[in-house]
Amino acid sequence: MKKFLAIFLALIFALSMVACAQQTPAEEAPAEEAPAEEAPAEETPAEEAEEAPAEEAPADGTYEIALVTDIGNIDDKSFNQGSWEGVVEYAEANGKTYNYYRPSEDSDEARIESIETAIDKGAKVVVMPGYLFGPAVQTVQAEYPDVMFLGIDMGLGDVPEPTANVSLITYQEEQAGYLAGYAAVQDGYRKLGFLGGIDVPAVIRYGYGANAAAVELGVVDEVSVKYWYSGSFTPTDEIKTKMSGWYTEGTEVVFSCGGGIYLSAVGAAQEANAKGIGVDVDQSAESELIITSAMKELKNSVVMALTALYDNGGTWPAEYAGTEQKLGAAQDCVGLPTAEGSWRLTTYTVEQYNELFAKVKSGEITISSDTENAPAVEIAVEYQND
Repeated sequence: MKKFLAIFLALIFALSMVACAQQTPAEEAPAEEAPAEEAPAEETPAEEAEEAPAEEAPADGTYEIALVTDIGNIDDKSFNQGSWEGVVEYAEANGKTYNYYRPSEDSDEARIESIETAIDKGAKVVVMPGYLFGPAVQTVQAEYPDVMFLGIDMGLGDVPEPTANVSLITYQEEQAGYLAGYAAVQDGYRKLGFLGGIDVPAVIRYGYGANAAAVELGVVDEVSVKYWYSGSFTPTDEIKTKMSGWYTEGTEVVFSCGGGIYLSAVGAAQEANAKGIGVDVDQSAESELIITSAMKELKNSVVMALTALYDNGGTWPAEYAGTEQKLGAAQDCVGLPTAEGSWRLTTYTVEQYNELFAKVKSGEITISSDTENAPAVEIAVEYQND
């Protein structure tokens, strides 16, 4: 990625950061398997991906709606969990059987094997969270034309030629990042950090934001952002050490964007008595140091898609079939958590946030999704991947 883009993203993040069911439902960080409805047998995928019963097995032993997990499991506090919550909510509200399947390893072959296992077990709909499923979808979409596939956080860049039985959903992450960044600066944070996993579009766009909060408050000379991609979606000692260095140098809050790497940042924040910003789902339960989370409303989007599918007789309607849906504030599919236990901003209020969100939702405030061209910004940015 070009340095100017990095600076752009970082700056954007600076403002972005600064301006920014029954189950415990999940993207990338490995986690212990959580019980679904009836505690599933411990899943130890072997040569064939094993099913993990999400509810008491139907008499015929089949499950109509299936979720195949990405790296990690349905309690990863990220993509798998959020998507699984949507499956559970829709299925239980509409009398559908459901289950999840966990690939035996992180490979296209294992993901395809798990998808086929789900289909063998009766799946008419297969939900797949994460861009890593792209090659698998390219393979199975033609082989199983009567099965409907839903790719979450998966776009045309991942599945260039989706067939009519495939629907892809991506998010306007730049909006969630903007909201989180704006809130952080309004709440008094001045030295920010953006910890990204891998510089794929979904992560890059989270770094977007604006100088809005800093400009509005007249503090552009005080606001700075450090920007770094770890190259991984899993927590490591190296990431924690890097974040500890940032906190030692005065960074006040780090936006962790990329699966389980938030665990490394939170670990460093605990030692430094600093703060963090979560991503994808409300991660406030993970640590009291997480002041807010730039969320993709995964559950909402899965429920919306499944509702559209079944309302159309079990096939994707035209707006979903073979297309990529880009969901954002207008669809209530990005935002910050506002529940009392999740809102840990001290001076920036929920009422102020709701006013800002309404402007983003209506289009009064527009946020660029461009990852190639940097906007003009006034705050200081230090990009550390050079």
